[in-house]
Amino acid sequence: MVKKTTVGVLALQGDFLEHIKILEKLEIHAKEIRLPQDLDGIDGIIMPGGESTTIANLLDVFKLREPLIKKIKNGLPVWGTCAGMILLAKKIVQNKPIPFGLMDIAVSRNAYGRQIDSFTTEIKIKPLGDKKLLATFIRAPIIEKVGEGVEVLGEYDGNIVAVRQKNMLATSFHPELTADTRFHEYFISLINN
Repeated sequence: MVKKTTVGVLALQGDFLEHIKILEKLEIHAKEIRLPQDLDGIDGIIMPGGESTTIANLLDVFKLREPLIKKIKNGLPVWGTCAGMILLAKKIVQNKPIPFGLMDIAVSRNAYGRQIDSFTTEIKIKPLGDKKLLATFIRAPIIEKVGEGVEVLGEYDGNIVAVRQKNMLATSFHPELTADTRFHEYFISLINN
């Protein structure tokens, strides 16, 4: 019997349920991650959008930060969307939250403005082919600088909004808020590769 892929979704705050629904639609086993022991048995993890400072505080309260960093350093595939991207970064322009320092990117929070400035647009994502992806930006960060070994997967309006570095994937936007499942499928392909 073939082992079913299990993707953890950090479920402390934010839009984790939307990611879970897409994973289930793709017939991928989704597991909510709230405590360190929840990390056992997962093949990859999604760190969803939400409020990055709140998520960072809850990671510390539930003692998840260090075990999660250790697993990612040891090769666990991770995808950070919006707040998740902020947390994966090596550096953020603002003074909080304290990021994991794993992905060689410098991120600026809320670069597209406040909640009221949210928007949806089509962007080209290299590994997804020629058909553009509908991308939803909500108080979205941008990547101001990428280090060596970081592959730029997508840009919008001259700003880098999607990157990959080894086992880490990060997007400024929220693919879980549209019907297009291609980015989730791409992440799953990285897990199963």
